[in-house]
Amino acid sequence: MLVNSLNDIRLRLLGPPALFLFGTIFFRLNWYFELSARDIIKSNLIALGAGYLCWEVTRRVVLGIQQRYPGLNQTKTRFGWLLLALPVLVNFAWLVRQLAHLAADNRAWYWPNPADYTYSLGIQIFYHCVYMVVYEGGYVLRQWRQSYVEIETLKKANLQSQLDSLKNQINPHFLFNNLNSLSSLISENPKQAEAFVDEISTVYRYMLRSNESDLTTLRHELSFIDSYFHLLKTRYTDGIELYVSVPEPEQTYLIPPLTLQVLVENAVRHNIMLAGQPLQIEILVREGKLVVRNNLQRKPGRPDSSQLGLVNIATKYRLLGEGGIDIREDDDTFSVALPLLSPERAGPPGTETAPSGH
Repeated sequence: MLVNSLNDIRLRLLGPPALFLFGTIFFRLNWYFELSARDIIKSNLIALGAGYLCWEVTRRVVLGIQQRYPGLNQTKTRFGWLLLALPVLVNFAWLVRQLAHLAADNRAWYWPNPADYTYSLGIQIFYHCVYMVVYEGGYVLRQWRQSYVEIETLKKANLQSQLDSLKNQINPHFLFNNLNSLSSLISENPKQAEAFVDEISTVYRYMLRSNESDLTTLRHELSFIDSYFHLLKTRYTDGIELYVSVPEPEQTYLIPPLTLQVLVENAVRHNIMLAGQPLQIEILVREGKLVVRNNLQRKPGRPDSSQLGLVNIATKYRLLGEGGIDIREDDDTFSVALPLLSPERAGPPGTETAPSGH
């Protein structure tokens, strides 16, 4: 709801009389001295009634424009429409008052000359600017407060996301599993063990540098995922497969660091991985978005998931001012579609997070 009901009711009840008193003192005092008591009462009642009507009409116009063009980012658009609506509302108010005087057979009423018409319009412009400032100014203030609260909330969520990312970087289970795999390789295949150590080094170096920048190129993320998947492949062998289909031009686009790692890890955590029933993960670009999907073969007693990783990704995109991520699940497939950000959003050269030693 655009207006707080209680405050709005008070405004609508008390606003017109307050403006009426102000106008009586500053705009009509000398003119009233020329009228009889009967004409003054009749004129005041007409003016007050017209004030209530014009307040309601202007209120509906302003709120209608706010509904059509909401948010702080469309303030200029709303202001433009209010300027266009102002002459119409002002002349409507002038006409209402003239017709009311005529219908009431008020002897104070007369068809004004151009000078009187101009003076009357000036008064109406003042009144209607007050109406618009009350509602549009209040709306902008509430939007600013809401935006401030959202920004602070997102900052807290981002700090939590960074903390979770640090926890993942030193995840003892991930390290323990890789060391077990390395221990087996050393005796079975020393050359493969050496390559495995290089991949571990690349993965942890990238993870440790991931908080240095908000964005990294898709090319860097794919290079990191190649190293990360090498570790998974060594552990699960034929139980996991990865298919990447991202054209070279799209690899210059940007995403938050470790986004692909979170999505791949999410698939590994929740699905069965067997040689005869492999987990198949695909990374591709479709309709301008990066899509990560996998076949669904849930582990028995589906593990409890708070989807914190997906929430953190969504939070990062909101902090960047982008649209949300698209999560879809059917009987056979789970997929996440992510916005690809323009390369122009990158900072100065050297600020991107990039894998090293691979």
